[in-house]
Amino acid sequence: MKIHIDLDCFFVSAERTLDPTLLGKAVAIGGRGDPYIFSKDRSNQELLLENGGSFVGSFFHRYQGDDLGQFIDPDGRVRGILTTASYEARAYGIKTGMSIREALTLCPQLIIKGPNMGLYHRLSHALKLFLQERIPLIEQASIDEFYGDLEGWISDDEIPEFIDSLRHAIKRHLNLPVSIGAAHSKTIAKLATDTAKPFGCRTLLAHEVYPFIRNIPVAKFPGIGRNMARRCGEYHINTLGDLLRAQSLICSWGPYATALYETISGRNLGELTLNAPRKSIGISRTFDPITDRSEVRRRISILARHLAYAIKRLEVYPTTYTLSIYYLQYPKSHHSITELRLFNEQRFRHLCLELFGSADLHRRGGITHLGISASRFSTHTHQTFSLLDYESDRAQHTFDSATRKIRDKYGLDSLRWGNEL
Repeated sequence: MKIHIDLDCFFVSAERTLDPTLLGKAVAIGGRGDPYIFSKDRSNQELLLENGGSFVGSFFHRYQGDDLGQFIDPDGRVRGILTTASYEARAYGIKTGMSIREALTLCPQLIIKGPNMGLYHRLSHALKLFLQERIPLIEQASIDEFYGDLEGWISDDEIPEFIDSLRHAIKRHLNLPVSIGAAHSKTIAKLATDTAKPFGCRTLLAHEVYPFIRNIPVAKFPGIGRNMARRCGEYHINTLGDLLRAQSLICSWGPYATALYETISGRNLGELTLNAPRKSIGISRTFDPITDRSEVRRRISILARHLAYAIKRLEVYPTTYTLSIYYLQYPKSHHSITELRLFNEQRFRHLCLELFGSADLHRRGGITHLGISASRFSTHTHQTFSLLDYESDRAQHTFDSATRKIRDKYGLDSLRWGNEL
């Protein structure tokens, strides 16, 4: 059997490990687009690479305070959204993604905390190590989600007792509440976890799966997006039970729909991804609309510097680079380039500025979001670098190693490009 382990209200639970007075209170963690990274003063950024999985970022602003004040602009506007809300807060109708302003209207006594990503990463990594000592195969799906494979390790009839003991052991050792679902497939185990929250566990044996999923709305199944849900609705396929009864129709929609049917039916059990090598790394920020292209280029240089530092820390050699732009009133745009050269920060910054020149299709449009990513690492693609530029790139690579040592010691902002100031 496979199990799915989900940390309950993780960010709030993590804060409660430091401050037990938050227990039983309506608490939420705020977040905003991190405007600090573009400051001409020190931006106080922290690079965290310990954890993997989906939606696990690398760069975070290290907040100095943890109260509501950091989400109030000088003009008095409350900015930001909620990234996590405790169950006590959810009783007021508060939920993840809601604006802080709206949440405070629903619950004026709501305690707003600033994110402490260093703490969250440390606790997530500690949980991973804890699980690896007790379960043969572990996959980290995100900062607060893990999968385990117990096949050949724990018999099916012992699973309920095992996962119940496991959740209490995690609470005892790390002071973190988790919910655990168990089933023969990864996806069904995840659905079981959803019904076990908070701080519960549920096991679904093979004969229990269909009665469990048949009334679940199609749109709630992981992997079914809006387009697929809409298409199912056109054929009056509203629940997973309806979908399973329409095998011929679903499978006629192509390989993706067929694979989805196999997953829902439990035939595709889903294999755990163990120690998967990182295939890409990126950085992005959202901000108020900017039309001044010189300011946009300044911000691209800042993002490029941060991403170059992460690439050096990972000791990877990317060959494909992508820059994406979101506009206020125009469709988003992006441009990519593949270059088989030894990575260096100066060349990377110039590449990012060149990519912006190609991707900026609406020169007078207000830009609200910039993203840069690097992928297709040469160690994975087995590509050979160009010999024509190798010597000059190697010299710059040596220079980058020296700058990294300075930044390791004095911080990312200790060395900056001139156009950032």
